[in-house]
Amino acid sequence: MMGAAVGGCTSVSYYAQSLEGHVRIMAARQDVGKLIEAPSTPEALRARLTSASAIRRFATDELALPDNSSYRSYVDIHRDAVTWAVFAAPQFSLTPKTWCFPVFGCVPYRGYFDRKSAAQSAVALHGQGLDVYVSGVTAYSTLGWSSDPLLSTMLRQDDTYLASLVFHELAHQRLYVNGDSAFNEAFAVAVETTGTRKWLRAAGDRAGLRRYEADRKRGADFLALVAKTRDELRQVYESPRTPEQMAAAKAATLERLRTRYRQMRDKRWAGYKGYDAWFEAPINNAKLAATSVYGEQVPAFLRLFDLCSSDYPRFYASVRRIADLRQPARAEALKAATTCD
Repeated sequence: MMGAAVGGCTSVSYYAQSLEGHVRIMAARQDVGKLIEAPSTPEALRARLTSASAIRRFATDELALPDNSSYRSYVDIHRDAVTWAVFAAPQFSLTPKTWCFPVFGCVPYRGYFDRKSAAQSAVALHGQGLDVYVSGVTAYSTLGWSSDPLLSTMLRQDDTYLASLVFHELAHQRLYVNGDSAFNEAFAVAVETTGTRKWLRAAGDRAGLRRYEADRKRGADFLALVAKTRDELRQVYESPRTPEQMAAAKAATLERLRTRYRQMRDKRWAGYKGYDAWFEAPINNAKLAATSVYGEQVPAFLRLFDLCSSDYPRFYASVRRIADLRQPARAEALKAATTCD
């Protein structure tokens, strides 16, 4: 997400790196159609871009997502992530620290185009006594302010992964509520999920759809596991413990999370290890907060989509009416919705 608050040396420096990183990517764009036709384009890349072009058309024709120049160009960024997001939260709180930017509002992270800058920011925040989590980002959206390109990071996995990213990022262009990351991300995940299912069905890819649904089920299990731990930690943080006692209770709760994960992985998931790296790395309040942003409201959006008879324009109109409400009425209306209209 682009944007920065200008005011003070640190903010000016942050704004400069954001603008420089984005401009560098925009300057390197190549038209997808021309790359597909060019004899010099490697066959593997040509095949991926051909799929990406079809996915982009599907997004507009079948999902009523914006018909613009986004994701019709390509950039090889020659690294594993386009940006790095830095999340932070107090040692004994699950409420993430937020940063406020023009246009985009307040969000629970800061994004950096340079890994070293992200690491330096994380060190500074940790020095303030905060829990910190840094995550590499595959794609980002300017909400239609510029023509967002396909990135080499978006092509690292299969076409299902690519489709989900394109649908997700275009959903942000379709609707964005200033300052409500949980609402925005859950809405985009709902469009991503329903859109990917529709794309796989349209392609007649039954095996791909089964794999996708299995991935979604594991993702829901993972989020439920994290939500349970968040509830337990919230009780710890609200209890009359000393800081030392609270730290010990926090550590014990996080260790229970790892134990529960291993049990779920080995039994319910039949040994699937796709989430091992997440659990083997340090876990703290910032990491738990970052995870919850993308998942807590998704079921409510999916239910609303069903209430709208899987009609995307009707769904978007319904979400827009809810989005126009203020918090907390917005979240309450989404949860309580019983009709599309």
